[in-house]
Amino acid sequence: MEIQKITEGQKGYFVALDGATEAGRMYITNAGDDKIIIDHTEVNDAFRGQQVGKRILDEVVRFARENGIRIIPLCPFARSVFDKTEEIRDVLF
Repeated sequence: MEIQKITEGQKGYFVALDGATEAGRMYITNAGDDKIIIDHTEVNDAFRGQQVGKRILDEVVRFARENGIRIIPLCPFARSVFDKTEEIRDVLF
């Protein structure tokens, strides 16, 4: 599965692709130069139960670490993963 970052002005998303099929998306909004908000996560029904959302979040966390960005997880899914996973909390705002 490949995960790509798509930027559309101050907003964008990370998309998980399984070949040509979109498995899921995590929408983000820039909040200044050093913060992003995770707004919403969607997973294609055909990929439910395959950790697609977690894979996308892992990529967002990697991106944040590499770029000195903090994350504000407003999305309930992303918030729940941060609550359960201590080792990714270093990027929380």
